[in-house]
Amino acid sequence: MAKDNPQIGARIQRLRRQARTSQAELADILGISASYLNLIEHNRRRITVPLLMKIAGHFRVEPGELVESDETRLTGDLMEIFGDDLFAESALTNQDIRDFAFSNPSVGRAVVRLFDQYRQLKTNSRLGTGAPAETGHHVATDAVSDFIQLNANHFPTLEAAAERVRADIDQMSENLEHGLRSYLFNVFGLNWRLATLPPGIMQRVDTAGREILTAEALPAETSLFAVAHHLGLLAATLDIERLIGESELPADAPVLARNALASYFAAALIMPYEPFLKACRETRYDIERIGRRFRVSFEQVCHRMTTLQRPGQAGIPLHLVRTDIAGNISKRFSLSGIHIPRHSGACPRWNVYGAFLQQGQINVQISQMPEGQRYFCIARTQTKSGPQYNAPRRHFSIGLGCHVSQATQMIYSDGIDLNNPALSVPIGVGCRICPRLDCEQRAHPPADHRFTSDGREGERGESIYVHPNAQWGR
Repeated sequence: MAKDNPQIGARIQRLRRQARTSQAELADILGISASYLNLIEHNRRRITVPLLMKIAGHFRVEPGELVESDETRLTGDLMEIFGDDLFAESALTNQDIRDFAFSNPSVGRAVVRLFDQYRQLKTNSRLGTGAPAETGHHVATDAVSDFIQLNANHFPTLEAAAERVRADIDQMSENLEHGLRSYLFNVFGLNWRLATLPPGIMQRVDTAGREILTAEALPAETSLFAVAHHLGLLAATLDIERLIGESELPADAPVLARNALASYFAAALIMPYEPFLKACRETRYDIERIGRRFRVSFEQVCHRMTTLQRPGQAGIPLHLVRTDIAGNISKRFSLSGIHIPRHSGACPRWNVYGAFLQQGQINVQISQMPEGQRYFCIARTQTKSGPQYNAPRRHFSIGLGCHVSQATQMIYSDGIDLNNPALSVPIGVGCRICPRLDCEQRAHPPADHRFTSDGREGERGESIYVHPNAQWGR
């Protein structure tokens, strides 16, 4: 019997690259030809069960991790796309879209890329005519987000590079900041010092003076991270460029990818994998306590938690989302299974938005999606300000969570009856693709329904879309 799943090839390729193994080397281990392995990785050959088991054993993963379908996330992306006004007259149902995603995932992903390009062209056209531009979407940004998602936000070569550098730093000083200063000077001839920089400038590299300058008004953890980020561009440049070269990023995305991968290196340097994973397990993912231990911010801890995917030493599969007060999603990543919108704001019932009403507090929610899956979600706001008293402040909400079945591993679940259905908050991905017809916070009709009225006058519900006399048709 053979397995026919278009995701298997990509997963095998990712595991091989993470292990820094060539196609020829892996083919030799498996007892097949390199050309046959190449066809498998590009989903041009089906894989037999014995070969699947052999590959899973070599990489020390469960066979299910290779065959697990990624079509759920694709379904959500497609539902969001077909919920656009462009398809208002198409009369597509959510089941139609789900069937399409599972039967033709390769075509589905091509549709997603095509729609991304359409949105970008539409935005550029509006900018050219002076009309209001759509926000929250850019092809390069989404391409980098997809690249990170494809790699499960785990890059072993960068982990290894950060561990090598951290070992050298620790030999120079027990204090990370002091050791980092010594390392920069001894290896790259750079001095790091605080300076008064113009508003909006966080860091400046003075190549002539051989200095790295960070704004004196920055919080200590931000300044340290900025320098570690630059160090990543110096010490791990070959690994970063190799990862970008092996990807299929569009022309304007490598700059963003380079920044994201340097940030990954910085986090791995400041929060080394094994000590960080140990801290997560010891504290049961207590974000603030871990932040104090490693002297990093709430967001930095959350982001690092999502990278713990080392085979045999993995953390909880988490999702992460960051949104501003206007609902623009600037970071999204999901291993928990929850779908995070690609082009639009998420459900207002989700606690990542409700957190803005309780600044600085951790908000806990059991979120239930329309298909019945439940997720344990926490969210907290974060405020970033400029270097001076009257500088404008930026407000963000950071959301982190897992499938409810793993919630007991997090300290925030203590005292909560996870099995009580009454505690679940019904949420959706977005109004256009949400099938909940009784939601009082619905802002748009669902894409696969048509709204009609029975003509009764003198009555009005909380929303025209949830009026008790409203009639829906397909």
